[in-house]
Parts: sequence; structure tokens; C-alpha cells
Amino acid sequence: MKVLELLGLKGRNALVTGGSRGLGLQMAEALGEMGARVAITARKKDELEEAASHLKKAGIAASSYVCDIGRRDAIAPAAEQILREFGKIDILVNNAGATWGAPAEDHPLEGWDKLVNVNLTGVFVLTQLVGKRSMIPAKWGRVINIASIAGLMGQDKRIVRTLAYNTTKGGLVNFTRALAAEWGEYGITVNAICPGFFPSKMTRATLDTTGELIRDWTPTKRLGNDEDLKGLIVLLASEASRHITGQAIAVDGGATVI
Repeated sequence: MKVLELLGLKGRNALVTGGSRGLGLQMAEALGEMGARVAITARKKDELEEAASHLKKAGIAASSYVCDIGRRDAIAPAAEQILREFGKIDILVNNAGATWGAPAEDHPLEGWDKLVNVNLTGVFVLTQLVGKRSMIPAKWGRVINIASIAGLMGQDKRIVRTLAYNTTKGGLVNFTRALAAEWGEYGITVNAICPGFFPSKMTRATLDTTGELIRDWTPTKRLGNDEDLKGLIVLLASEASRHITGQAIAVDGGATVI
């Protein structure tokens, strides 16, 4: 196969959680540009409709579905609706996530529980359903978990104190490895993308106060931008990545190498 064929996604269906804005919408756009039909989910209907309209204006076949990934009872109905309407899900991008900032000694249990539910349990429930109902029977699939460099390392407390976030993203990294080991025999690859600091609604407060410190700490002296995840998401979603699985790939300007 030629390289463009290896990277092409025509005929593939992708589900991107947290796809209404930020990194999720950027990745949905990249997958759609390469030919995939895209389903996006998020909690807010108005943001989803705006995102779906944006994708359609770009010539992408896109549909939106309201789903709070932190509520277990909401996941199966949304996934089943997508499967009914799409027929199959070839590519699952587990992007929806939450964060909570607090010193470890004062971190509320409420925040811990929320992050475990969204960043780990919701991912497990959705991935299990999609794998069992679509990918395993098809003997082909791409699961891409959006973790974080916070799941690969500790954090300088001058930048952020996010114990539960770091813990759940670290759990997601090893979820990726363990699932890759189990599902490889079915033609399913499972990988994690670990972004560094990208401007987004989730990181706004941190970047407003410590953005210059983060840039100085990063070898490339820059933050991530709207295009920095697009190439990698396409690679991991495509046939070109068939021999890549169980990996956690940092997209962070080299921040984790020092």
C-alpha cells in the first residue's frame, strides 16, 4: 500500500468523546479530513451542535450525541444509538476528561471520585462496550486514549497540584498497556497520547498564572497548538499503525525528557 492509502480513513467510523471543543474537536476534524465518518459526544447539547456544524462546513460527515461520560448509566444508551446509526465503530478516541486542582493534603474526596469516574471508569465502560459489540467481531479496531504527561511524571507544584488527575491519567496509561496485551489478537491496537500543555478551557487557569514558566521549562519553548495532535491521531487511527500498540506517546515539546 502507498503511504496515503495507509493513512487514509475512508470507510472508517470514529467516535470521539469530549469532541465538542478543544483537543477533541481538533482530533475529530483531523479524522474527518482523512475520510472517516465522525461521531462526537459531550455533555452540552449546544456546544455539540455548534461543533457538528463546524465539522459539516468542512465537508466532514459528522453527528453529535449528548453523553456525560462520568455517568455510567448514560454511556450504553449513547453508544448503542451510535452503533445503530453508524453500524460499527472502528476508531474510539477516549478524550473526555476532567481535572481538579488542590494540594494533596486538602484534596476533597468529591474531586477524587469525579476524576476516577470520568477519567477511568467511563473509559473502561465505553471501551468494553465498543470492543465487544464492534471491534472484536470485526477483527479490527483502534482505541486511542488521551492521557497526559501528568500520567507519566510528577508535577512541579509551582505549576499545578493535581494529584487525582495525575493518578487517573497514570492509570489510563497502564489501562492502555494492559488492554493492548489482551486485544492484540483481535487486530485491535490500543495506544495513548499524552499531551503536554495545550491552551484549552481545562488549562486556562494554569496557563494564565504559569504559562511563561511552562514555556521556559519546555525545550522547544512553546505550548501545543491546534495542529500538534492531528498527525499523530491520524497515524494511530489508520492502517499505518497496525504494528504500534500499548504505547504512551508524549506530545509535549520535550517537557518529559528533562
